[in-house]
Amino acid sequence: MTHQAAIALGQSLRVLAVAETDGAALVAADVHIGDHTDLDALRTFAKDCDVVTFDHEHVPGDHIRALAADGVNVQPSAEALRFAQDKHAMREKLTELGAPVPRWAPVASLADIEAFGTPCVLKAATGGYDGKGVWIIDTPAEAADVLASGVRLIAEEKVDLARELAAVVARSPYGQVAAWPVVETVQDGGICVEVIAPAPGLAEAKATEAQELAIRLAGELGVTGVLAVELFETRDGRLLVNELAMRPHNSGHWTIEGSRTSQFEQHLRAVLDYPLGATELAAPVVVMANVLGGEPGGMRLDERLHHLYAADPAVKVHLYGKAVRPGRKIGHVTALGADLAETRARAARAATWLRDGHGSIGS
Repeated sequence: MTHQAAIALGQSLRVLAVAETDGAALVAADVHIGDHTDLDALRTFAKDCDVVTFDHEHVPGDHIRALAADGVNVQPSAEALRFAQDKHAMREKLTELGAPVPRWAPVASLADIEAFGTPCVLKAATGGYDGKGVWIIDTPAEAADVLASGVRLIAEEKVDLARELAAVVARSPYGQVAAWPVVETVQDGGICVEVIAPAPGLAEAKATEAQELAIRLAGELGVTGVLAVELFETRDGRLLVNELAMRPHNSGHWTIEGSRTSQFEQHLRAVLDYPLGATELAAPVVVMANVLGGEPGGMRLDERLHHLYAADPAVKVHLYGKAVRPGRKIGHVTALGADLAETRARAARAATWLRDGHGSIGS
């Protein structure tokens, strides 16, 4: 998706991929095969690049600093990216900045868990995503196996959650910022299954609060490119920062059709220090539904697309070229409309049809 945005900007995108079968490697012309943890591979890849940026947070910080020391223009910097890579560092920094966060503490023993109190949520400080590296703990004894694994952990209070929101912004090295409307993200088993733009029923003042918080954090942390601030909205009306992502993020995939400027184009504009694009909605309601891998067998995916497009010509489908596994994000669909319930139903029906290939897509 970043490659597609680069074409329209007249840019050539070079991709570092682990294998030729990686999604981006299937579409980009300039592909280097190598591992993001291999500094030599990174140096070879970065040679002659105008700017190097990321689509995940797993490149070691020391490697990013080494590239910067070599004179490579890396956006965002290792110093900023650290706060998306390490939840302990993120929570410390956000607390220092006075940002609203759940009550938290580093924990390494049952005594630490007992002192913090249960129920609580344990999170791996590094490496977790899509519900992995997160454990709901109702009693200290339930934490024993997690503690025994040796994973570096933080504990957070179990928030009285009304829903999850995301404020996605972009910031350029010049310091220009742009913000998309705040969205609601719907989770199932720790995986985002739906994003609704704008977040239904969110008061204008609360939406502005979320956007201003995300913009402030982008500046305070020195972020360049897209920053997604995942938020908890509590039942008593507070906003708490849950996670940070410094890259195009699943909560912003709706922007490809749903906004004047997609997050992928905006990320490239930002890291290249171009003026940023407009972020207005393209329709009153935009709903993105993730397409998750289903069980093998049944109708081929191209047949499912044929039926889907016949039933709903306006829905937009993006498939990622990933091997299909149950529960894996293999693509997303986006529906635009004026009625929230109808638009949500169209997006959900399309995603379910692409996953399962049975039922009635026209109903």
